[in-house]
Amino acid sequence: MTKRRKIEVFRAGCPVCDHTVERVRALACPSCEVEILDLRDGAVAKRAKEFGIQSVPAVVINGVVSDCCAGRGPNISTLKAMGLGQAIVG
Repeated sequence: MTKRRKIEVFRAGCPVCDHTVERVRALACPSCEVEILDLRDGAVAKRAKEFGIQSVPAVVINGVVSDCCAGRGPNISTLKAMGLGQAIVG
């Protein structure tokens, strides 16, 4: 049996996501099984949430979120420090 590497690319239809899809497909080898997943599909969004994906594009290889894609997303503390949620007085 031939071993395969499962590569999942989570995207949302933006040009940045499209570029990542193109790059992953170009770099994939015969051992790579590339699946492109659109977050506009509810089941895909649920799967992304299970992985803890907070921003896209995100790449998961053999069930592990790539280090380049992990832990990203809006940082609420940083946004609050920049004034989010604070009324402008005067």
